[in-house]
Amino acid sequence: MFADRATIIIRSGKGGDGHVSFRRELYVPNGGPDGGDGGKGGDVIFVVDKGQNTLAGYRYKQTFKAGNGQDGGKKRCHGADGEDLILKVPEGTVILEAQSKKVIADMSGENCRQVVLAGGRGGRGNMHYATATMQAPKYAKPGQPAKELEICLELKVIADVGLIGFPNVGKSTLLSRITNAKPKIANYHFTTLSPNLGVVDMEGGGFVIADIPGLIEGAADGAGLGHEFLRHIERTKVLIHIVDAASVEGRDPVEDIYKINRELAAYHEKLAKRPQIIAANKVDAIYDLGESPVKRLEEEFVPQGIPVFPISAVSGQGVKELLYEVRKLLDAVDEEPVVFAQEYFPEDMLIDESLPYTVEVSPEDPHIYLVEGPRVEKMLGYTNLESEKGFAFFQKFLKETGILADLEKAGIQEGDTVRMYGFDFDYYQ
Repeated sequence: MFADRATIIIRSGKGGDGHVSFRRELYVPNGGPDGGDGGKGGDVIFVVDKGQNTLAGYRYKQTFKAGNGQDGGKKRCHGADGEDLILKVPEGTVILEAQSKKVIADMSGENCRQVVLAGGRGGRGNMHYATATMQAPKYAKPGQPAKELEICLELKVIADVGLIGFPNVGKSTLLSRITNAKPKIANYHFTTLSPNLGVVDMEGGGFVIADIPGLIEGAADGAGLGHEFLRHIERTKVLIHIVDAASVEGRDPVEDIYKINRELAAYHEKLAKRPQIIAANKVDAIYDLGESPVKRLEEEFVPQGIPVFPISAVSGQGVKELLYEVRKLLDAVDEEPVVFAQEYFPEDMLIDESLPYTVEVSPEDPHIYLVEGPRVEKMLGYTNLESEKGFAFFQKFLKETGILADLEKAGIQEGDTVRMYGFDFDYYQ
């Protein structure tokens, strides 16, 4: 069964707790603290598997968990890190936050691997808290808690060209003629229940084409399988609108085009503005020579900038001319792939903004400033400071929360150090 949508719950690993212990050796009656740090919790990571083409593996299992970090041990033993959870998805999968439907990640193009939920940072053992005035600390940091998020996975096929139209107008027949795809073809509605992809080879450069299942009126409102199918058109750059010019089933081809375009506009305004070509199919079955349906289509749509090509998907009549026009349109549009930008940032959204923080000058060194607080600690655990993007995100957090302003009020100068839970940063204006 083709599955292009699933809703699941993902959970990162909890950080291991720091350990409280002291050296116990012969002839060393007052050994110092030697409690080790807890291990980091496992991340939830999505990767593209080009061997997959459906989300069927996520339809029957609802919750996916990464491993927890182990607690620290005595003798400065560091707890083992939790095992990362690797979730494989087909190329073109868009990860959305379940409630807001905002984009977390688009697994297409160059984005083949993304950490969606970072594991909790391990707590620090008591060996870190020994000072000149407190040489036997009995305190260690607990590991950061696990993070949980409900997400939707949606597969939006990656194709340059989409074949659209009402059921039984010849989309599958055309696809089978111009590509090596082998879709099921029969004479009844909704023959195609999943998108079929094929590659068109041409001298000027090939392109990927998708046979989108037949649409019906009300598709944008969810009628039939409308929503399930319309999402697959979102990445396409050019649309081939196929109509039954012979009106084999008594349909009006002009009205059919207007109906489908209304559905595209109702689903997403951008779709209705995509370049279109009308393929007036089944011209070999036109027997009434009194009024040419192809001429009607041309008179109606050519003035709107939509070319009309009479074709027969069965015999191949006019198909070559249609494909050359498609290639010409593709060359004229932006070559950049359609990629959905990130709108939802789990590392930011999962933090309670009411949590306070403190900014103090270190009693040991006036050039070291200590910043602490649950929100700061959480942010450090959520953010990958080794990446340029992660570090920029953390700097933005410091500015928006007022921490940078408070550091300046406290008298920080260029070259001074900002210390946050074991991380040292040099301050520069």
